[in-house]
Amino acid sequence: MFKSIGVIELKSIPKGVEATDAALKSAGVDMVAAHPACPGKYEIVLTGSISNVTAAVSHVLAKFDGYIIDSSVMGRIDEQVIKALFGTQTGEKKGSLGLIETFSAATTIKAADIAVKTARVEIFDLRVSRGMGGKGVVMLTGEVGDVTAAVEAGSNYAAQTGQLSSNAIIAAPHEGLWNQL
Repeated sequence: MFKSIGVIELKSIPKGVEATDAALKSAGVDMVAAHPACPGKYEIVLTGSISNVTAAVSHVLAKFDGYIIDSSVMGRIDEQVIKALFGTQTGEKKGSLGLIETFSAATTIKAADIAVKTARVEIFDLRVSRGMGGKGVVMLTGEVGDVTAAVEAGSNYAAQTGQLSSNAIIAAPHEGLWNQL
């Protein structure tokens, strides 16, 4: 699977396409995804060895400094996060529900990775940017204590980066809510 990933968000679609090319030419990385996102952002997701991903992200950050919204490099990313990013995570509607909402995809992905590594929780859903005004949200399930610890850890990271929008913990979601999610 993925050794590590780097996520870069830019506030210009043309510069995002140019930055993708620069990243791919700068180090031995592969592109997982590169696409426009709401509202007029461009998101790049790269994979490869941690040193190559770090080099590629650093190259883009230096070259496109005025266009960068957010970025993150993650080594040994949890498999749940990868599955959730590709929509193959099958979260169960059980236990408590925790949510972390951020202003960027990069921060949402990193907060999700921190959350699942902090406590015994499962990713129920992970959504980034598209149709969300550029925000991202991760939904976590598990025992209320684990969900609380995971949401706190992921939210603390997002708050430190200035990208936390909000969070919530619902100890026992109503069946009607589960059916809507």
